[in-house]
Order: sequence, then C-alpha cells, then structure tokens
Amino acid sequence: MKLLAVETATEACSAALYIEGEITERFSLTSNEHTKLILPMIDNLMSEAGLRPQQLDALAFGCGPGSFTGVRIATGVIQGIAFGADLPVVPVSTLAAIAQNYFDSNDTKKQNTAFTAMDARMGEIFWGVYKRDELGYAMLIGKEAVTLAEDIEFPDLNGIGLGSGWGVYEHQLISRLAGKVDHFEVDARPRAQAVARLGARGFELGIAVGVELAMPVYLRDKVAKTEAERQQPS
Repeated sequence: MKLLAVETATEACSAALYIEGEITERFSLTSNEHTKLILPMIDNLMSEAGLRPQQLDALAFGCGPGSFTGVRIATGVIQGIAFGADLPVVPVSTLAAIAQNYFDSNDTKKQNTAFTAMDARMGEIFWGVYKRDELGYAMLIGKEAVTLAEDIEFPDLNGIGLGSGWGVYEHQLISRLAGKVDHFEVDARPRAQAVARLGARGFELGIAVGVELAMPVYLRDKVAKTEAERQQPS
C-alpha cells in the first residue's frame, strides 16, 4: 500500500509517505510557515520515491482538533491532491496522532494508555483518552471533547499525560486524575508519520471517505467564539 499523509494542526508541520509498511517523513517546527513548508515537503517525498499522486492508494491528514488555520491548511492540501488524483482520504484525529506517536516511540508496552490534552485556548483543552490495542494502534476510549480541565471524563486506567494542555493545566489535570498519571510530556506533538500509520490502518478497515467528506474536526460548535460571548448567560 502507498499512502501520503500530512499534519499541520499545531506548530509541528510534517508530511509522510507510507510504502508497504515503511514510513519516510519530513518534519519541522514552525510558528506560521506551514503554507510555505508543506507542499515542498510533499514534493520532496514523492520525488524521492519516484511516485506521482495517481500511483498512491489513499491519502490521510490530521483533521483536528487544533489550530483553526493549521487544520484548514492540511484539509485544503489533501482535498486538492485527492480531487486531482481521484483518491480516497482517511481523516485522522490530531489527538490520536499524538498518542500513536508516543506508542510508536515507546514500544516496551509498559504504558498503554495516553491521556492526551491540547491547549484549546479560552480556558479549555481538547481532550481524548487512547489505549494501545493488541496491534499497537491508538484506540479511542470514550469520546474526544473540548472541555475545562477540571471536567474531563476518563476511564479507570493508569497512563501517561501527553500534549500542550498538560503544560497549561498541569495542576487541574493532576488533581482530577488523582494518581492515574505518574508523568506527562508537554512537548508531545502530532506527526505525519503517526497520521500515516493510522491512515493506513483506517484504509485497511474500510473507513476512507470521498474527498467531499474529508472535512476538519474542530470540536467547538463555534470556532471563533469570544471570551465575552462565553460569559453571557444562555
């Protein structure tokens, strides 16, 4: 199988090419140069592999949650390629990619549960709990949500904390989880290599969609909601 993946939902900008189980990635940390970097990354990977988009089996992208602009960049790039090459697309959660990257980098299996938390601004976090399944893939437990750190929902499992939300809301999360997390990694980020792994798995499971259904996931009903609006009585 051949699959191209992109991830731009955070300050981490990356693209990856999955070919028969082997993954090659281009990765960079940047504050606002995703639009300048992502297409050259893709071109470099495809050229190095000697592939044209029409020779791919599918595409995958980090569909969010994350930065509104970042998520839109990945969506737009993948939609453009998918339209041009008539390819199916596998949307992959940014939170799942964070968990998958950790699982792939820590294969001792001593830690099989990831409590992922990304700073969502406006006093909230993007939250999801993922467990490593028997094949090593990140499997969602419950639902992803945008929530106050003190209101998170979680299973009765011990795990590791991952993501920027742990840096901003460390005390609230540690207090709420009450000993279920012995350490956390604030710098854990989503990467295209993890999106590629999950995308290839999703394609095998038949969950790829047509390009018209390859849409961003923001979790918030209103992305541009202001703090003043949030404080107004309903």
